[in-house]
Amino acid sequence: MVTAVQVGTAQDLAELGLSEPDYEVLSTLSEREDGTSTLHEQANKMGWSRSRLSRHASRMEVRGLIRRAPDPADGRGCLLVLTPAGWGVLRDAAPSHVASVRRHFVDRLTSDELAALGRIAQKLSGAPGAHQG
Repeated sequence: MVTAVQVGTAQDLAELGLSEPDYEVLSTLSEREDGTSTLHEQANKMGWSRSRLSRHASRMEVRGLIRRAPDPADGRGCLLVLTPAGWGVLRDAAPSHVASVRRHFVDRLTSDELAALGRIAQKLSGAPGAHQG
């Protein structure tokens, strides 16, 4: 199921000139009001290793989507900062990505199926209020 949805949404993102990892980095950085996060926090949020994120960030930096800045709180760390170009790419891509997720996933399920998936996701995530057993 995950693969089928990812293949469809990845193809749609590729038509916009983005990879899934590009979109994930841009969208998670955009969740911060200033579009800035430490490399360490960002890697944890995305479930990536710091080295994987660092390599991917380097490729995105070359394209002008993000920039690195020294982390004033950690002399060895760095900040990832969403650039104006990165904000623009995300702003342009987000409606198409939402439509893609709807087309490849949400619109194919009934409201009961979506509700069941929500309960399953909550249970598997260990979220507070999730019922175990």
